[in-house]
Amino acid sequence: MPNRVYISFLRMPLLIRILFIAILVFLTFGVSIHLLEPQTFPTVFDGIWWAIITASTVGYGDYVPHSILGRITALILILLGVGFVSSYFGTLAAAAVTKQDALSEGKIPFKGNGHIVIIGWNERSKELINKLIQFPQMIVLIDDTLETNPVHSRYVHFIQGKGHVDETIIKSDIEKAEKVLITADRGSEELQADMNSILTLLTIKGLCSQVKCIVEILTAEQVINALRAGADEVIQSNKLTSVFMINSLHSNGDGLLSNVVHQLQERRLSSHPVDEAYIGKTFGECCEELLLKGLLLIGVKRGEETLLNPSHSISIEKNDELLTFK
Repeated sequence: MPNRVYISFLRMPLLIRILFIAILVFLTFGVSIHLLEPQTFPTVFDGIWWAIITASTVGYGDYVPHSILGRITALILILLGVGFVSSYFGTLAAAAVTKQDALSEGKIPFKGNGHIVIIGWNERSKELINKLIQFPQMIVLIDDTLETNPVHSRYVHFIQGKGHVDETIIKSDIEKAEKVLITADRGSEELQADMNSILTLLTIKGLCSQVKCIVEILTAEQVINALRAGADEVIQSNKLTSVFMINSLHSNGDGLLSNVVHQLQERRLSSHPVDEAYIGKTFGECCEELLLKGLLLIGVKRGEETLLNPSHSISIEKNDELLTFK
């Protein structure tokens, strides 16, 4: 039995072991000084108080041993106790610094729920994170090229590692995540970047199939593979860029589309199931009612088809989703 206790003690963290030894020293010397000088230290608590104050080198002087044995006990306490107290606080400070460094270097797993996981650090994810933390929204950033957390915010938890490795994804508490955004690595060839994104998607869906995943794909040929891998939404960033370029070529150089997109950064486009009160009403009637609530109705999603600014006379059906700006 004593051997088991000793083994269990050795398995405890160093900080806990030092604390237990320090407490044992305080109790031992507190009881000893009470027994040696009961008049100077009338209670055991007074003796323990003196032992703690002496070992911590505070030395209030409210209790002072007068006998030879009492002073020898005090000398032993000073030589022995100060070492343990210093070791405890030194270990405590070192542990705090080590944990802070590990957190900054992305070695600490995230624990939480309702967070957004963003894989890949680039200008797009940087801009997105800066927008999300204003709401605020808890974000877990995963990247293998960074050495420390690039965003100094308590709403951003950094995990260093590759997105297609199970251990890295598990550290993000993926099962409790709200959504996952996989960004493309622009530093690689487009096809290779898409392959890496799809591999990351497969890893995530293999660990947690119900989490919603948004994937950035650069080549049109890999869109179908991303959907086959389980992507809930695919963003073709190159296609979006070409839309901007075509609009700029055919416009008068007023940057109208860029201005519209800039406005979108400050507002949220959302889709939500139609309320029963709107079923059977026309699109125009729904527009008027939603405007009174501060929502701008711009379209209807009907199955796989998205109707932007449809005819105001079409009727809203039961399974439709309304697209609104807030």
